[in-house]
Amino acid sequence: MIKPLIYNTAILLLLLSPLSLSFHIPSSSKNLKTQSQSSDLRSATSDLPTPVHDEVQKANSFLTDDAMERAEAGSKEEKIKLSKDVTQTWTDIHAYAAAIREGKTSWEDISQDDMDYRLKWVGLLHRRKRTPGKFMMRLKVPNGIVTSSQMRFYSKSVSEFDEEIGVVDITTRQNIQLRGVTVEAASRIIEGLHELNQTSFHSALDNVRNVVGSPLAGISDTEVIDTRKLCTEVNDLIIRDASGAFGNPRFANLPRKFNIAISGGDDDFSHCNINDLGFHAVIAEDGSKGFNLDVGGYMSIKRVAESVPLNLWIPENSVVKLCDAVLTVFRDEGERKNRQKSRLMWLVEQYGVEDFTARILKEAGEGGFRERQPHVLRKDYVRQELLGVHPQNSTHSRVGLHIPTGRLTRYSCAALADLADKYSDGEIRLTVDQNVIIPNVDNDDLKQLEIEVDAIENVDFTAGLIEGNVVSCTGAQFCGLALVETKANARRVSKRLEELVEVPKAVRMHWTGCPNSCGQAQCGDIGLMGAPARKEIDGKKVAVPGVNIFVGGKIGESPFLALEPRIKGIPLDGEEIVTVLAELLVSDFGGVMR
Repeated sequence: MIKPLIYNTAILLLLLSPLSLSFHIPSSSKNLKTQSQSSDLRSATSDLPTPVHDEVQKANSFLTDDAMERAEAGSKEEKIKLSKDVTQTWTDIHAYAAAIREGKTSWEDISQDDMDYRLKWVGLLHRRKRTPGKFMMRLKVPNGIVTSSQMRFYSKSVSEFDEEIGVVDITTRQNIQLRGVTVEAASRIIEGLHELNQTSFHSALDNVRNVVGSPLAGISDTEVIDTRKLCTEVNDLIIRDASGAFGNPRFANLPRKFNIAISGGDDDFSHCNINDLGFHAVIAEDGSKGFNLDVGGYMSIKRVAESVPLNLWIPENSVVKLCDAVLTVFRDEGERKNRQKSRLMWLVEQYGVEDFTARILKEAGEGGFRERQPHVLRKDYVRQELLGVHPQNSTHSRVGLHIPTGRLTRYSCAALADLADKYSDGEIRLTVDQNVIIPNVDNDDLKQLEIEVDAIENVDFTAGLIEGNVVSCTGAQFCGLALVETKANARRVSKRLEELVEVPKAVRMHWTGCPNSCGQAQCGDIGLMGAPARKEIDGKKVAVPGVNIFVGGKIGESPFLALEPRIKGIPLDGEEIVTVLAELLVSDFGGVMR
C-alpha cells in the first residue's frame, strides 16, 4: 500500500556524505539568538543535497492571499511561520544534528524560533524549562497500532539517554512520545522511524494530531466499521506529499492544531466529542455504512467546547475527501491573530452550523453525502471493556494490559515487543486510556502470557477498578506549563485509594497538570487539575501544589463534560487528597470503605 520513500533515500545520502558546513560560533554559546542573528546557521543548510521536498511548493505557498494577509498581521507564531517556511525544518534537523555531532556547534546556537517553534514540525518539542536541550518527540501512530519492530525501536531510541528522562509515554491520542531526545540524536531517530514506515512529522503546534480510531478495530463483533484503513488513509492525506514522502506542505501551516477521531461503533473509544472532527459510525437506512459527523470539540486553557452535530452523513469511502475539504477551509479561513480563537469551533460559530456544512460540502464536491442518519442504540448494548482478557473467537482472545499512567521504560518497551512477537504476530494496540492491547492471543497461551507479563516492570496483567483506570498528562516532571507533578501523584493516590475503598465498577480518574487539560480532566468520572492550594504549616497558611476536582464526566455513547470543578484547592501532599477522593468514591460511585 505504501510505496518506497524517495525522501528517505535523499536524507540518507545527506547523512552519509561529507558535510562542508561553515558555522559561526559566538564567544558565548549561552546567549540564545533571534532568527535574524543566526543567519550563518540557517544558510548552512543551503549547501545540502536537494531533497525531494524542495521540488514542491512550500507550506506558505498554499495559503490564499487573504490567509497570507491575516497571517502577516497575525500572532507571534504566524510571523515565525512566515519568516522561514516550516517545511525547511524537515531538512534543517539533519544539518543541525550533523553539525552538533561534528562539534561545529551546539543546540544553544540554534535560533530560539527554530528550537521552540519550527522543530515542532518534525515532532520535536523543546522542554526548555525542565530539561534544557532535551526534547519530547511526538510520533504519528494512526489508530494506535504499533508493530513489535517499532516498539523495539522506541526502546533503542531512548536507551542512549539518562534513564530518568529517556522514557516512552503512551498518550491520550493512542500515540507515542519519546522523551529525552537531543538534536543530534533526532535525525537518526527520524530516519529509523521512516525505515519502519512511521514518522514524527506534522505532530505538534499547528498540525493535525494523531488520528484516533478504535483499538478493537477488526477484532470486535459489534463494530460497524473497521477504522484501521481509514485512519491510515487520513493520516497519509495529512503527512505525505504527492510523491509519497513524509512531509506534506499542503497542510503544514494551519491556524492551530487539529484533532480527528474516527469511531467504529457505539462504544466511541475515540472520544469524538472532544475532537475537531468526530466520525460516528452509523449504518444508513438503506444499509450503507458511513459516519455521522460532529465538529468543533476541543479543550484549552480559555475554553472547553464539546463538539456539535452537523446534519451530515458521510459514506465510508468519502471520509478522506471530507477531511481534505474541512482542513482546506480551516487552513484558508481560520483565525490567525488571536490563538485563543483559532480552533475550528470558532470558525463553525462564525459561519453558523448550517452555513458551515454548506461551505465544506461546496469544497468537497460530490461524495454521496446525505443528511444525518438516525441511530438507535441496540437494546443489549453494554460498553466493552478494554483491560483484561476478552474472547475474540472460539480459539483466540485479546488481552488488555495496564500501563500505569502510560509510562514505559526502555526495558518494558523491549519486553512488550517480545510479547507481541511471541503471542500476537508482532502487533500491539494503544488506547486513549494509555494502556495496550495484545490481540489475537491463542487461548492455550494465556496462562504463559500472564506469567511473562508479571515479570515486566510497569506492565500489569490485572489492575484494580481504580488503579486500572487512571489517565495522566505529562505533569511538571517534563512540562513547563504544568502546575503540579501528575504521574507520580496519580500512581501514589490511586494505589492508596485501592487499599481504602472498594468500588462496584471502574472509576475513571483523569489527572492534568494545568487548565490546558491534556489529561482531559473534564472527561473523567473524577478529574483532577493542577491548581493553587493553601495548607497550614507551623500555624501559617502557605501556598502548596494542589488540585481542583471535577466530577461526573462521561464517555462513550452519551458523553458529557464536567465543565466546572466541584471542589477547589486541595493540597496534593499528604493524606488530605486521599480523604477527599475516598469520600467522593463513596458518595458518588457506590464505594464502600474497606
